[in-house]
Amino acid sequence: MNTPISATGGAVPDPVAAEQKKGRRVAPLSLAAWKQFLNVAKPYWLGDQKKTAWFLLLLLIALMLVETKLAVMLNDQTGEMTSALAARNGDRFWTSVRACLVVLGFAIPVYAFYYYMRDRFANQWRSWLTGRFLDGYLKGRQYYTLGGDSGIDNPDQRISEDINTFTGRSIHFLLIFLGSIMQLVAFSTVLWSISKLLVGVLAVYAVVGTVVALVVFGTPLIHLNFWQLRREADFRFSLMRLRENAESIAFYRGEAQERAHIDDKLDAVIRNFATLIRKQCSLNLFQRTFSQLTLVLPFVILAQGVLSGELEVGRAVQAAGAFTAVLTAVGVIVDNFESLSRFVAGIDRLQALSRLMLPDAQPKQADGDKRPRIEMRPGAHLALEALTLHPPQSERVLIKELNLILKPGDALLITGESGCGKSSLLRAIAGLWNTGSGVIQHPPLDSCFFLPQQPYLQAGTLRSQLLYPSTESQLNDTHLDDAQLLELLKQVHLPRLAERVGGLDAVQDWEKLLSVGEQQRLAFARVLVHAPKVVILDEATSALDSGNEASLYARLRESGTTLISIAHRPAVLRHHTHVLHLLGDGAWELHEAAGYQFDGTVMPARGGAAGVQAVQQVPAMAMVG
Repeated sequence: MNTPISATGGAVPDPVAAEQKKGRRVAPLSLAAWKQFLNVAKPYWLGDQKKTAWFLLLLLIALMLVETKLAVMLNDQTGEMTSALAARNGDRFWTSVRACLVVLGFAIPVYAFYYYMRDRFANQWRSWLTGRFLDGYLKGRQYYTLGGDSGIDNPDQRISEDINTFTGRSIHFLLIFLGSIMQLVAFSTVLWSISKLLVGVLAVYAVVGTVVALVVFGTPLIHLNFWQLRREADFRFSLMRLRENAESIAFYRGEAQERAHIDDKLDAVIRNFATLIRKQCSLNLFQRTFSQLTLVLPFVILAQGVLSGELEVGRAVQAAGAFTAVLTAVGVIVDNFESLSRFVAGIDRLQALSRLMLPDAQPKQADGDKRPRIEMRPGAHLALEALTLHPPQSERVLIKELNLILKPGDALLITGESGCGKSSLLRAIAGLWNTGSGVIQHPPLDSCFFLPQQPYLQAGTLRSQLLYPSTESQLNDTHLDDAQLLELLKQVHLPRLAERVGGLDAVQDWEKLLSVGEQQRLAFARVLVHAPKVVILDEATSALDSGNEASLYARLRESGTTLISIAHRPAVLRHHTHVLHLLGDGAWELHEAAGYQFDGTVMPARGGAAGVQAVQQVPAMAMVG
């Protein structure tokens, strides 16, 4: 008998119809669900952890066999005690009591050890499977790709919660089914020896109950549980966004708007859960009826034999216990149907995520998507060859046939109207976008550094902020001691930062403690720590005053680093050698910085535009082709 379930997801008015509109098939409790389960579980049982996995499973099976044998012995002694009492035979009764106590002395520790090993097994599997998904999530920047139009909602929840549910429930249901088979065999033998009629009634009763549960409650419960998981995750994510953007919302005084958005998500959760509990109520009524009738049915069938004296009362009690045990075994699907439906919904979510993230789980692609992609090639310096760029999931041309070479010491400033593709070009250079055509040659990726307008500050020490994305152990070849790190902070005009926060090993909420300007200067310190060959700046000095901005640009230029910048202040022009002006609709012009002005007028171009004129080669920076 199942207890009422807790809310784990959200709602839509008609989740089944909504899912069908999206062309997605929620797997029913069928062969399809079994295949999905195998796709997720198989690597653990056949991979590098297979010896551990099979050893733990065999140990649990052995414990279940012992537990089943002890359960049969207890059932036999229960019947013996009842018969002894009915016959008023004291010696027989106390002998049976002593036997029961001996059996319990073994059964109790076996029971406790079985559940300890089961939970330990689930924990070990979860650790391995989570590591596998995290490898796929972080490899190839899948965490970035999945944030786009991938059709995967809340991958964080799928990794943190759905995997935990999957491993725990998989082992739980596997052992339940194996235990049911053992129980079925053991107690059927007992039951057959007492009443063959009872075995026949039991078989019909169990089959009818299972079929009714599958047909009447199957697909609706799985659909509702799938959407429950999804809508609850959406609700939690809306609360997360409120916390992460608390300051901006507070400045806007956007509480009413945020409350309305959160209420929409909560309403979806509540409405779907209301539908779910109505369906669950019907299932509970069926389950209770199905199980409670077994209290009466065996006694009704055996009553005539007991009343006629052909059968001892204790044997009837023994038969009733065996009947209940066998019915529990064959009715395991009915008894666990609600849990199974939630389990299948979670498998569907993990399978969808694995298809996108894990190479060995991806289906073989037909000759479907043949659209050209931008090719990334290693090279001595950064070069763009016939680069045409589109946004993902769009045919809009942002840049068309862009050719240029950036040599060591060059500094390129990218300008243009908002929306013309400046940041998109940086994404393509960084390898985040590949929709389009052409070739991007780049130095080793670990020698390229990106500075966004809003720096990312990791949870950790001040030292870790300076070393990010490396760790101290990764910088052993160029180890920087405390004095050198403090000197770098002085060079980016944060001379007293370490003293103010409590030292290089202080842990703070850096995003709240530091102003945006201080965060941008700290990001420049990271560049000085790593000394990359190429630095890409996307309005990385927007929060700095002109003095700090000029000083930091000058420091980078002195180091001989190749710069690519997006900026809107005329003052930064003198720190660059060339300007790439994006005109919109794919057109572009390349100018020497000395002949460019931010007011829209330019000196005669020394570069070119797609569809404009042939371009002459310019010093230090060359057009390709």
